[in-house]
Amino acid sequence: MIFKTPEEIERSRVACLLVTKTLTEVGKMLRPGLTGKEIDTFAEEFIRDHGAVPGFKGLYGCPSTLLVSRNEEVVHGLPDENQVFKDGDILSIDCGTIVNEFYGDAAYTFCVGDVAEDVMELCRHTKHSLYLGIDAAREGKRVGDISFAIQQYTEKVGGYGVVRELVGHGLGRSLHEAPDVPNFGKRGRGPVLKSGLIIAIEPMTTQGRKDVHSRSDGWTIVTRDGKPAAHYEHSIAITKGGGPADLMSDHRPIEEAIRNNPNLKEVDNLDEELVERYQPMAMMGE
Repeated sequence: MIFKTPEEIERSRVACLLVTKTLTEVGKMLRPGLTGKEIDTFAEEFIRDHGAVPGFKGLYGCPSTLLVSRNEEVVHGLPDENQVFKDGDILSIDCGTIVNEFYGDAAYTFCVGDVAEDVMELCRHTKHSLYLGIDAAREGKRVGDISFAIQQYTEKVGGYGVVRELVGHGLGRSLHEAPDVPNFGKRGRGPVLKSGLIIAIEPMTTQGRKDVHSRSDGWTIVTRDGKPAAHYEHSIAITKGGGPADLMSDHRPIEEAIRNNPNLKEVDNLDEELVERYQPMAMMGE
């Protein structure tokens, strides 16, 4: 594991907040009839106009700036002109940037139009599990404590599936650093969390069975039973003394864009106090 200096954490924060700004602008655009290709082209231009580089494009051969996954697609969906958004869709939109050699990474599931209430509930539970995982991410704890918090709530309380094949990860000069951060596991297991560690926590939750497979494009991961999946992600830094983690990405501007877009449906917070505990520094330029 690579532990970052305060200066390196701030460099990564800038990259994470540019991801936030990008997803916010995408949230303003989203509507039925729009295509994945259109938002991907916009996102790449927006990131480059801010003097940064898309974090995903070209990495491992990825052809796009965004990863856009619809409904039964869990993650790694490839946006193109054939990916036309429809009323009732949910869209996991994952974005990465590189600013001053450091990566930023975050994701949000957007609900387009009249999304069914049971699917909205899946999104609410998945987003809540993200904050439970963040709350468990404290110096002296272990990765398994994060994993347990997410799994326990998702499976035992929500009755949803937790994908096993895909995990969160460390973040820094590389998009994927040690440690892996699974969304399932046992308390007290795994690497010890220490201050200076940056990790991306990203629950991937299914409405039905947890089993997934890859489509023939070699990228898109979908549920085997065809039921919808939700995905939310924040990047955080572990702080000294066992205090609350330092949230580096920001969902608040994204959610403000959602509230102001009549084509989108807002996913409520299940615990406002918990979410409020984890709010990052102000956006760039504010």
